[in-house]
Amino acid sequence: MAMSALIKSLEDIMRKDAGLNGDAQYIEQITWLLFLKAFDAKEMEWEFRPDYHGVIPEGLRWRDWAADKEGITGDALIAFVDKLFTKLKRLDTSDGDMRKFVVRNVFEDINNYMKSGVYLRQLINRINEKVDFIDATQKHTFNDLYEGMLKDLQSAGRAGEFYTPRPVTNFIVEMVNPKLGETVLDPACGTGGFLTSTIAHIGSVTTTEELEKLQTSINGWEKKPLPYLLAMTNLILHDIEVPRIRHQNSLNRPLSDYSAKDRVDVIVTNPPFGGAEDAAVKQNFPGEFQTSETADLFMALIMNLLKDRGRCGVVLPDGFMFGTEPDSKVKKTIKEKLLKEYGLHTIIRLPQVFKPYASVNTNLLFFQKGITSRGVWFYRLDYPEGVKSFTKTKPMQDHHFDPVREWWADKQPIVVDGFDKARFYTVEELRDLNYDFDKCCPFPHEEEEILEPGDLIARYQAERTELNASIDRILADITAKLEGNA
Repeated sequence: MAMSALIKSLEDIMRKDAGLNGDAQYIEQITWLLFLKAFDAKEMEWEFRPDYHGVIPEGLRWRDWAADKEGITGDALIAFVDKLFTKLKRLDTSDGDMRKFVVRNVFEDINNYMKSGVYLRQLINRINEKVDFIDATQKHTFNDLYEGMLKDLQSAGRAGEFYTPRPVTNFIVEMVNPKLGETVLDPACGTGGFLTSTIAHIGSVTTTEELEKLQTSINGWEKKPLPYLLAMTNLILHDIEVPRIRHQNSLNRPLSDYSAKDRVDVIVTNPPFGGAEDAAVKQNFPGEFQTSETADLFMALIMNLLKDRGRCGVVLPDGFMFGTEPDSKVKKTIKEKLLKEYGLHTIIRLPQVFKPYASVNTNLLFFQKGITSRGVWFYRLDYPEGVKSFTKTKPMQDHHFDPVREWWADKQPIVVDGFDKARFYTVEELRDLNYDFDKCCPFPHEEEEILEPGDLIARYQAERTELNASIDRILADITAKLEGNA
């Protein structure tokens, strides 16, 4: 069964249940079930170790209550799941087993929405029938499954919230090139896409020492419960036994609280953008970085968290490139620092890879702390020949970055149809442009695109969300100024 067909069949079952309402709840429902099934598969592997002690108590493991298609159902199943959630949220961690902390933390903010034990049994049986995490060839089925679910979530109008196209994460990781033993962090990790791309890039580890290095070097922070659960499941399936994913708002800690022990070698991330933070969060940052724009605050955080000579690859929207009031001063400060202290060296300008759910263009910035930049290479990645846009059914693929890879190996200026496609801008030239990076290798004017009704609705929902966030940010700044003058 194709992954899209599996997702549809699961949704068809859940749609019949009175307790579920919308894609977000569908995804949460499927994900906690997949987590328990995946964790049980890992426990079956760990049980071969002579010193291993079970994490999930007997009777609560997937194999004990979910594996038998003729097993518990109806009201008895709903009552059992209520007990299951209660016990996992209160799992005894007094023995210090970090795997137990993982399970307890995962279930802390997760819910069972289904009211019918009959439909829940059908859902469980379908998952058992189509998903096998014990089979080595199917362990990474979860990747395709959750990406399909997240695309459905985007269709519900929550575009770009915690999903980054996999070709983007793979390319950034490839260019930043994290190595085994380097500490890697994504402070807005969502479902863990950058982290799993990093694991894949590092490749197979063979010795106990190498495995320990990998286990302790992959780090992520995530604010929201659902992507946190997805990230935990994703990393466990990628053989990270105790994922170092913190369930926290990365912006809630004052920048001054970080010390040398908190800093990392590599940051790869797509921070949320378009959001508006409240005054309390802004106070966590020095005056030169105080803004309500989420992406700018994350940039200040990222710059602070890098070790000397630490490397970063980050996704940022076009709004960062040109900067508009009231946040342009902070954006300009960040750009000046990126050039003077963080060795900003390359910016890849992307077409609208988040289409049809968001019409914003994005950019990939690459820099290294502790280096003064001589200037920045800009490269405009155009749509492939014959392609006018990426869509839900025809998304961006890894091979679409091949022209950038070829250029990166020997960076040279490129002019196409009278427009700069690739060019090196000196620091002086960028200063003369008042740090308006949007003027560097811009996209030529694009023809208006005709979308299908469903895609058009999804785009309008995304644009309305972005506009509301921008309005909230401006109102927050006006309110703060009025209160300051009162």
